Amino acid sequence: MPFLDLAGFQVYKSYLSSADQQQLATDLRQVVSAAPMFSPSVKTGAQMSVRMSAAGKYGWHSDASGYRYIDHHPNGTAWPDIPDSVLSIWQNLVSTSREPDCCLINFYGEGAKMGLHQDNDEADYSYPVLSISLGDSALFRVGGTQRGGKTQSIWLDSGDVVVMGGDARLAYHGVDRIKFASSRLFNAHGRLNLTLRVVD
Repeated sequence: MPFLDLAGFQVYKSYLSSADQQQLATDLRQVVSAAPMFSPSVKTGAQMSVRMSAAGKYGWHSDASGYRYIDHHPNGTAWPDIPDSVLSIWQNLVSTSREPDCCLINFYGEGAKMGLHQDNDEADYSYPVLSISLGDSALFRVGGTQRGGKTQSIWLDSGDVVVMGGDARLAYHGVDRIKFASSRLFNAHGRLNLTLRVVD
C-alpha cells in the first residue's frame, strides 16, 4: 500500500473512506460517553489545550506528579474497549498478532495545539505508534530523535493515517495548529486524533 515517507513517518493520505470515518465517529461517541473527555495539566499546573479520553487497557494522564499511563479514567471507571473499527486499521497496517494496549483520543478544538514531544512512556518500542486523523485538518510537524534541529511539516486531513515506527518511533512530533471548520465530519468541528500503541 503506497504511503508518503516524511522523515521515516509513513503517511497514508486519504486512507479512510467517508463511510469509514463516519463509522469511527459513531463508535468513538460511545467511547467518550463511557469515558468523558478531560483536560490534563502539565507539571507546572497549566492545563493542556487538548482534551483527552482513551480506550483499551490503559489511558494517559498528566498532573503535578508527571506523565504516565493509568488503567482507569480519572473518575475511577474502567476504560472502554477499543472499537473493532479502530482495531481493524491496526491489524491492516501494524499487526494481526499483537493488539494495542491503548488507544488515546485527543480532541483539538479551535486554537488547540500539541508541542513537539516523544512518545517514550512505553516499555516496548518495537511496535510502531499508529495515528488516525478525523475531522479538521492539522499541521503536523516532525523532527529527529534529538530535541532541536530541522523539522518538516505536513497537513493531515480527515481520514489520513500515520505509522510511526523504526527510526521515527522516538522522533519528536507535534501539532502546530488546526484549520478549524475545515471538515464537516463533526457538527461542532474540531479534530480527533487517535493514537494506538503497545505499552507493556
